[in-house]
Amino acid sequence: MQRNYLIRFIFITALLAAIIAPFTFLKPQPMVIVTVVEVVPTLVEVVVPVVEKVKVIEKPLHQVNLPDFAAIYDIPTKKSEFFAFIRPAIEDKNNELSEDRTKLEFWQGQISLGLGLTEEEQASLDILIKAYRINKQASILQQINDLLVRVDIIPTSLVLVQAANESAWGASRFARIGLNFFGIWCYRTGCGMVPGGRNTGAKHEVAAFQSVDAAVSGYFNNINKHNAYHMFRTIRAELRAQNQPLDAGILATGLLPYSERGAEYVLDITDMLRHNQRYFVQPSSQQTALAD
Repeated sequence: MQRNYLIRFIFITALLAAIIAPFTFLKPQPMVIVTVVEVVPTLVEVVVPVVEKVKVIEKPLHQVNLPDFAAIYDIPTKKSEFFAFIRPAIEDKNNELSEDRTKLEFWQGQISLGLGLTEEEQASLDILIKAYRINKQASILQQINDLLVRVDIIPTSLVLVQAANESAWGASRFARIGLNFFGIWCYRTGCGMVPGGRNTGAKHEVAAFQSVDAAVSGYFNNINKHNAYHMFRTIRAELRAQNQPLDAGILATGLLPYSERGAEYVLDITDMLRHNQRYFVQPSSQQTALAD
């Protein structure tokens, strides 16, 4: 009996061991915990770098020591200094024209009396005929008469206010970079400065000059030669014919073609003539600048 019990005990024990054995030799695997993470979109602030526009500093196209008129904040001082700066070139040009005109009037008298011109006088006349584009086929008397309409002075006051108006009293880009105080255009590539607001397809530039004398001569040539200012020259010739002074206000009415603003431009010029009269009389070295 005991023997049977023992055999039975051993059998059950072996059976249990057989059942448990496979599991006792297994290595425990680490527990894997899966965590579900909710991805919440966030607003990311995108910083766009600010690119500052690089200011291009234009170098002057001339060697003139031009005063910094923009730095003069006192209006009377600015006016006095600007007019004093540009006046000598205007007066020199008017003196040159007066001398040429005196010669023409003398030659006109000579021809009217039936007297001819010397070779030297004829050579001088030929230079003026070419410069002012006078008809070479016309008679000498007619050529001289045509020249007298063109070869004439322009009142200093009128030139001064136009220079001030067109150049912002000498502070404009065109005045500083190219000594262009009168807004004169040119049409050859590289002849001057390209306007910032030039229309697409336009070819013109704002002329650049090497000296103040050249800039002033350019203005006088424009008024005395260009077909656009035929009316200006006609008014001036009529004043001469009536022995009247060359009044700047009257002559300003012939400047309608000078600006696209037309009549408004002429009104601006005539207003400037009235408001700046005290500056047109050149002060002596002892006088101080007049107050506005």
